[in-house]
Amino acid sequence: MTPSQKYLTKLGLKDTDINEPASENIQPAEQENSRRSFFKKSAMGGIALGSAFLFSPVEELVAQSTQKVSRYGAPSDLKITDMRYCLTAVMGGTAIIRIDTNQGIYGLGEVRDASDVRYALMLKSRILDKNPCNVEQIFKSIKQFGGQARQGGGVCAVEMALWDICGKAYNVPCWQLLGGRYRDKIRMYADTPEAESPEEQKKLIKFRIEDQGYTWLKMDVSIGELKGKKDSLVNGKFWENDKGSLAQWGDQSNYMSYGNTLHPFTQIQLTDKGLEELQKIVENVRGMVGYEIPLSTDHYGHFDYNNGIRLGKALEKYRLAWLEDIVSWEYTDQWKAMTAALETPTLTGEDIYLLKNFKPLIDARAVDIIHPDLATSGGLLETKRIGDYAEEYGIAMAMHQAGTPVSFMANVHCAAATQNFLALEHHSVDVPWWESLVKTTDGRKLITKGFANLPLTAPGLGVELNEEVLKQHLHPSDKTYFEPTTQWNDKRSHDRIFS
Repeated sequence: MTPSQKYLTKLGLKDTDINEPASENIQPAEQENSRRSFFKKSAMGGIALGSAFLFSPVEELVAQSTQKVSRYGAPSDLKITDMRYCLTAVMGGTAIIRIDTNQGIYGLGEVRDASDVRYALMLKSRILDKNPCNVEQIFKSIKQFGGQARQGGGVCAVEMALWDICGKAYNVPCWQLLGGRYRDKIRMYADTPEAESPEEQKKLIKFRIEDQGYTWLKMDVSIGELKGKKDSLVNGKFWENDKGSLAQWGDQSNYMSYGNTLHPFTQIQLTDKGLEELQKIVENVRGMVGYEIPLSTDHYGHFDYNNGIRLGKALEKYRLAWLEDIVSWEYTDQWKAMTAALETPTLTGEDIYLLKNFKPLIDARAVDIIHPDLATSGGLLETKRIGDYAEEYGIAMAMHQAGTPVSFMANVHCAAATQNFLALEHHSVDVPWWESLVKTTDGRKLITKGFANLPLTAPGLGVELNEEVLKQHLHPSDKTYFEPTTQWNDKRSHDRIFS
């Protein structure tokens, strides 16, 4: 009798109790009852279970711990056969990719908002015929093709889809594959709604808090709000566009425009009058929201860290949850100087790709909170690693998210599995069709009163596309819907980055 047979005898089990191969003919209820029976008997023989694991070889331990996992397929025989996409209208153009396999299991991923889907498509030739359950191996082979901000979108989309496939193959949620969960629901933060009058804004904020149930809000405090206010800025007029605005986005053609010029190089300064005007904006919202709700701020405009410190000090009495992206993320020393000078927590990270690029900020304790966007930072596992690394330094993690429900759910699983998580951004809270782009596979609601509901049993990401709704909200520039992408099948370069 083998050690594993002796172990089973102690538990009152036979080989057939745990060695039956997965079959498409086995109904989920039968699989669940069988699994419950196994774990019930395992619990009754708890001492035997522990001792058997303690003295078993590694191979036998792994076999014993995974034999009874209910699978939808044969994970070791999975191969990637295709990658296709559709371009949604979310955030002006956000692509969802689908990676198919030889067993009919597919995975969903998302290329970050406002990113080019070709960042993902060029990876197709690098992943075809590979086993999608080897997530880390594939990620390490393709991460060289990612970069900061939207350039990381393709690698992250593939990584999301691989975890979705892996979870479906092993019939477990993605959070379980990341090591388990710390929480069953995920706190979210939303933008404060804007209105034409304080009275109307107060109604909208009341709706956001009481009806929609959000317990954390964020607002913009941009120097763009100072338009037309005389003597509020120094050197601002020089940077205005032809409409008289300081436009942070939209001017792709002019490399030296205000929006395309890094913060330290505009030499725009805030006057005392300008600071007073921005104080009034925050004071107005804080008065509507109250002090029980954390209130974060963002999008200040392009000025240097000296003015960032001045603005931060002017807003300290409002006890803001954080000051976000005052200057660009790569200026570690400037972030450290601001963090040391201010009582309000500092935060950055939505454009940082990979843990290695977060490390300088974390090692120097240059910020109080990190803020990865999972669709840029490297996907689920890399983002969890970023959070875990920050936790060792006493640094919390909030998560930036402005995509479709696909990347939203990837964030939800990662947030559940990361201890130092604070809150997840929901950027499409007022888009009426956003939630209906997907269907949850376990019947739960996607969001309840400002909290995302974690799939506790649904495998993978726990969502499927709602094709009827999705087809109604494709981007006008590309109405194709998961059409063949055979032109991306062939690899045309030698990718190794060492001799």
